[in-house]
Amino acid sequence: MPQPSIGTIGVVDHDTVDESNLHRQILFNTTDIGKSKADTSVNKLQLLNPHVNLVSYPFKIELDNANSLIQDYDLVVDGSDNFPTRYLVNDTCVALNKPLVFGSIFKFEGQVSVFNYNGGVDYRALFPEPSAADEVPNCDEGGVIGSLPGIIGSYMANETIKLICGFGEVLSGKLLILNVLDNSSLILNIGKSVNAIDSNSTSDKKFESVYESVASTAAKNGYEEINLEAFEYLKEKDSSLFLIDVREDFEFDEYNIGGYNFPLYELNDHLHSIPEDKKIVLCCTSGLRSKIAYNLLKTRTDAQIYILSLNK
Repeated sequence: MPQPSIGTIGVVDHDTVDESNLHRQILFNTTDIGKSKADTSVNKLQLLNPHVNLVSYPFKIELDNANSLIQDYDLVVDGSDNFPTRYLVNDTCVALNKPLVFGSIFKFEGQVSVFNYNGGVDYRALFPEPSAADEVPNCDEGGVIGSLPGIIGSYMANETIKLICGFGEVLSGKLLILNVLDNSSLILNIGKSVNAIDSNSTSDKKFESVYESVASTAAKNGYEEINLEAFEYLKEKDSSLFLIDVREDFEFDEYNIGGYNFPLYELNDHLHSIPEDKKIVLCCTSGLRSKIAYNLLKTRTDAQIYILSLNK
């Protein structure tokens, strides 16, 4: 981002460079191991464009500093790899009315979106509440193909430039999903969430009051999460349950509990096959893809929807 001559760029990262980072974080090399990521990034990016004001924040963004960090910037680009940070950044941006460019990666898949832009949806419209800490590993734990961060990072930079310059169609209210294993892509529309935060809900827009209010409120999802035992019980009571496994074909072939295999990337093509008079069970490994599928279906059906996670 220094190349387009943006005025001021702040880099927030409390971590230090590790050898395991080098295959995917190409700004660093072996001489940087053990050094602050934020400081090292600023020093190297400053060489690309000495006329840009680059500011290093070599500490963790947390509840007590998020407001002060974000309030002086016009927009935020979030490439964090953990749910607490994503929700904290999202809720702060909503409270301060700042656009948020979001990107995430895992194994061979990446996601990009723009939140809180011109009254658009925020991250909680996609994921109303954080998943359990052990549900989704980060890049170090789950792995990621080394080329993917650069691809997703370029998309995020592109959305950022469009926001700043005011041209083009941004990914507000849309989620771009890229799978570099089979070169497939999909754009899902994101509907407004019942948990969306109103940036005008407090006259002084103090982040603390908004965040604590949301954090203490129970999620009001339109679906019910169940495990295999609960699914078997429901199936005994209602044999007409319509089970949709949204995993990839090869995952379904390796192990499945029946139903229809409509991979998330192909779900749009199968909407006509989903009955409107039956309860729907969306199934995947951790529940994340099922929740994305739910956001696609919720505007198209009034049927009761369950989320089934196979690893629970």
